[in-house]
Amino acid sequence: MEGTVNLQLSAKNVGIFEAFYNSVKPIQLVSCTLDVASPGKIPAGKTEIPFEFPLTPRPNRTLYETYHGVFVNIQYLLRCEMKRNFLAKDLLKVAEFIVEYKASSYEKAVPHPVNFSITPESLHNVKDKGRIPRFLVTGHLDSTMCCVTKPFTGELIVEHCEVPIKSVELQLVRVETCGCAEGYARDATEIQNIQIGEGNVPCGMAIPIYMIFPRLFTCPTLSTSNFKVEFEVNIVVIFQDDHLITENFPVVLTRY
Repeated sequence: MEGTVNLQLSAKNVGIFEAFYNSVKPIQLVSCTLDVASPGKIPAGKTEIPFEFPLTPRPNRTLYETYHGVFVNIQYLLRCEMKRNFLAKDLLKVAEFIVEYKASSYEKAVPHPVNFSITPESLHNVKDKGRIPRFLVTGHLDSTMCCVTKPFTGELIVEHCEVPIKSVELQLVRVETCGCAEGYARDATEIQNIQIGEGNVPCGMAIPIYMIFPRLFTCPTLSTSNFKVEFEVNIVVIFQDDHLITENFPVVLTRY
């Protein structure tokens, strides 16, 4: 049985920090080997061999939840190997098992409701705000601190807009940071994108926001000395001419 954190640098960061090459080595969280059957013959038919591992971390390590990301991967594997004589190949099978936090040991989600109002003036990273059509989008998120097993909810209202709207979308983003004291590489990548409004949605109508967090691609927000896994939600409004506006909301995920 082994559990590891595999860190990877994105192409844009490779070569920037020499120190990264030490800090992105796989981090072994748990490792255990045992013999489950002594040498001999296995009889015909079905043979079940029970086994048991203590799921305890290595010294000075912590077990984290299973997580499949782009630059950070936390994975727990069982490897079963059957040694055979020199005339037959050894048999090997690998299976992943999922690790989740216990209810009692970690913080629970406390509701943090957020009201938002998106206007041309509220946008960041825009050079010429005069070219942006006049619009007002309001709404609320029920909480930016969320339990990963419950849906992300809220509502959005397009109050008015000068130009036709093509689509309203909800984007879930993972922000993965790898590094050490010498420097960090921070990369944001899309996990999923959900269309919550298609076409030129009517003004003044409440559009529900409802999103399920995908199991393997999200985990409770995590921050360690070598890596961080954080999450953000973007509300994206795409106009008919394919110009788009985005409002960003950092979210904190918890197990319970």
